[in-house]
Amino acid sequence: MPGLFQRRVFSILLPLAFCASTQAQTVVKIATIANGDMTIMQQMSGEFEKSHPDIRLEWHVMDDGELRKQVLSDMNSGQANFDVITVGTYEAPLWGKKGWLQPLNNLPADYNVDDLLKPIRSALSWQGTLYALPFYGESSMTYYRKDLFAKKNLTMPKNPSWDEVKAFAAQLTDKSQGVYGLCLRGLAGWGDNVAFITTMANAYGAEWFDENWHPRLDSDEWRAVLTDYVQMMHDYGPPDGTSNSFGQNLKLFAQGKCAMWIDSTVAAGMVINPQISPVADSAGFAPAPTALSSNGSHWLWAWALAVPQRASHKDEAQQFITWATSQAYIQDVAKTVGWGAIPPGSRYSSYAQVKYQKLAPYADGVKQAVETATPEQPTLYPVPYQGVQYVSIPGFDQMGDAVGRNISDLLEGKKTLDETLSANQQAVTTIYAETSQGN
Repeated sequence: MPGLFQRRVFSILLPLAFCASTQAQTVVKIATIANGDMTIMQQMSGEFEKSHPDIRLEWHVMDDGELRKQVLSDMNSGQANFDVITVGTYEAPLWGKKGWLQPLNNLPADYNVDDLLKPIRSALSWQGTLYALPFYGESSMTYYRKDLFAKKNLTMPKNPSWDEVKAFAAQLTDKSQGVYGLCLRGLAGWGDNVAFITTMANAYGAEWFDENWHPRLDSDEWRAVLTDYVQMMHDYGPPDGTSNSFGQNLKLFAQGKCAMWIDSTVAAGMVINPQISPVADSAGFAPAPTALSSNGSHWLWAWALAVPQRASHKDEAQQFITWATSQAYIQDVAKTVGWGAIPPGSRYSSYAQVKYQKLAPYADGVKQAVETATPEQPTLYPVPYQGVQYVSIPGFDQMGDAVGRNISDLLEGKKTLDETLSANQQAVTTIYAETSQGN
């Protein structure tokens, strides 16, 4: 045991040594969203810090809306408050084109870029260069209760149409028992109700712009879309539908209150998890509905990690995002948490795993949905834009938010259908004129 003097010296030197060690570390600031997959990444990140003792990770976790707001503010101002930012397929190519993001064209060979699902890789690229690495990818699909279908002697088709979904919803709705035939997004926002409704509009043959960039939000096709959407929400959906987004509808489905639900494929692992879903054994999966067209009927999205061009620690940041989106990371999650918890929709190698196929009966359906999404031709007729559930142009976030609010007003009876169509057309026309740059 050291003497008193030795202990005093040790007590002085220890914090000094600790401070010196801390100061030697590079702090990588990460802005990300609060969801299950990102939470697992944060929990697993201690392994990265162990293998990179000169790097310390600082997490800034926000909800979707706040993340977009803060990151966009940074990009517009030229600031670099974060070294790693979480972006989607909407932002990555646009911001890469603007020079806001670090090009990721010098990745190590063992990263195996060719293992990334091609549609996801393409959606995160500009002119063939990746500007963000996919943490997970997703499309949309139809979830349904096999037990409720069986009671009514109904069979979900291999490729359902919207007419069939409406007919099923009418037969399966039993509001006296708290069962709603169909749960859909109603919360206003370009990433909420508009993301869903745009896929429905694509299937109906509607479009945001014609080939000459004239807005088409007041067309007969959009009238049919909104008419059916409102009718389904009112007649077959839960109350307070304008408050429901992914999380609310996931909870309703898991509680057995939705006979059908159309939303992101990332919910598949959750609805078959008996720990959070009492209806896990009866959950079924089918493609998102089609109508006149299958083009754009199911969306394509990825949450991805990118490095701002003005980031203070670009090399260290790229080391982290390479680790967090690698095959090795997915294997580590599988070993630590389980194959059912791996980030989906990003790598071909995940879908080649026998254990994953056994644990995830939806895996092939998710992979097929991602691979058959049509961002290059999102509608029945030729259009000048890309993107399934969004239009890949500057200002669409503003357009989508405005349209989403108008549709929410329509649901609540604050606007008529004619007023909504007119308001949507005017909003998109005005915002496009203010934000277009040679599109």
